[in-house]
Amino acid sequence: MKLLVIGLGSMGKRRIRNLKALGVTQVAGVDPRADRRSESATTYSLSTFAGVDEALKAFSPDALIISTPPDRHMDYAFLACRLRVPCFIEASVVDAEKILELHKLTAEGGPLIAPSCTMRYFPGPRKVKELIAAGTIGKVANFNYHTGQYLKDWHPWEAIEDFYVSKRATGGCREIIPFELTWLNDIFGEPEPVACLRDRIGDLEVDIDDIYHFWLRYPGKVTASITVEVLSRPVATRELRVLGARGQIVFSADDNAVRVSSLQSRGWTRYELARGQAEAGYINPEEPYIAELRDFLEAVRSRTPSVFPNSLLDDYRVLTTLNALDQKSV
Repeated sequence: MKLLVIGLGSMGKRRIRNLKALGVTQVAGVDPRADRRSESATTYSLSTFAGVDEALKAFSPDALIISTPPDRHMDYAFLACRLRVPCFIEASVVDAEKILELHKLTAEGGPLIAPSCTMRYFPGPRKVKELIAAGTIGKVANFNYHTGQYLKDWHPWEAIEDFYVSKRATGGCREIIPFELTWLNDIFGEPEPVACLRDRIGDLEVDIDDIYHFWLRYPGKVTASITVEVLSRPVATRELRVLGARGQIVFSADDNAVRVSSLQSRGWTRYELARGQAEAGYINPEEPYIAELRDFLEAVRSRTPSVFPNSLLDDYRVLTTLNALDQKSV
């Protein structure tokens, strides 16, 4: 299978590594920046192109990996749809209506368009989902979740002003929300937005909100209080506490474990999580990203879209929630 990676920034390079880890040998890349093309060609021994049209003609890919800034995702996804070429898209934060339009175009017989849901592949969220599905703590009543990482630590090799996370529409804090809701909604269902407070309170010298506090109501009257920020330093924050009728679940990235306490066990049962291997300069391990692309490739090979666990309609619903929170914000 021949894969064309569009966008050779941080995520594009990660996806090239993922594909090579999966044994894909025919990979090419596209980026308008000569320095990124040169780096990828040298590091990963692949052909690179300055434009997509040139790459499509010369390389004839079987599928696309879209790793551009979010505001360009739909440009290439609609191109893939017109060409009837399957494609994988990194997490989106804008263009909800275009995503819905693309869903309708591909719903019946169109090419597979697979939006990223990487957090579903991380061991912590997977363990939390498993414990809740097993009824370990009974009916869920409430959960509190806090996640964040200092924005300048995302890409320490470049100024944030040169990175799309410094723009208001695709700001780092706003981008994290759909990334996180994708796995939280997979566990708890589709939420109703209740209220939102967002603001700029830190020292980042860019015009974005650097913190969101918001409240959601999930099916079954499950309430959720969620904090997303781009201020946590020197280490990232990821803490989840779920309260159930018969116990609690705690997921802590600092502790690298999921703990559960129930009326049956009384004390805490601890589940250690695999750490995986992180590439130099990256914080998150490679394994969840590899697993995600493995499912995408299998869905393409088998012509079975359901092999991949996320859909355009799922993405649309998440972005609808994000937009509703923006409307409710104070």
